[in-house]
Amino acid sequence: MPQIWLTYDELAAWMNCDRAEARVAAMAIGLDRRKSRDGQTRAKLSPPLAEAFLHDMLHQRLEREAAACADELRLMRERMASHSAAVPQLRSVIAG
Repeated sequence: MPQIWLTYDELAAWMNCDRAEARVAAMAIGLDRRKSRDGQTRAKLSPPLAEAFLHDMLHQRLEREAAACADELRLMRERMASHSAAVPQLRSVIAG
């Protein structure tokens, strides 16, 4: 299992809380915490939390990709509809 270190802001965004609550939660569940060279403190997720975090990230990515595919399908449908509407007009011009 990879080590995942999150800043309190990243942890708060994942937990849907504010930074202070994320810090308190990290301390309460005994996560390792270290100050990084950039001055921010990061908490190391435990293996079960890391697995849940990775699962959530994968789920979010799949949702974004599905939405993008749906948008592409919608666009293709619009293009096909406009081309279908043009075919009868083209036939009448050719026949005329």
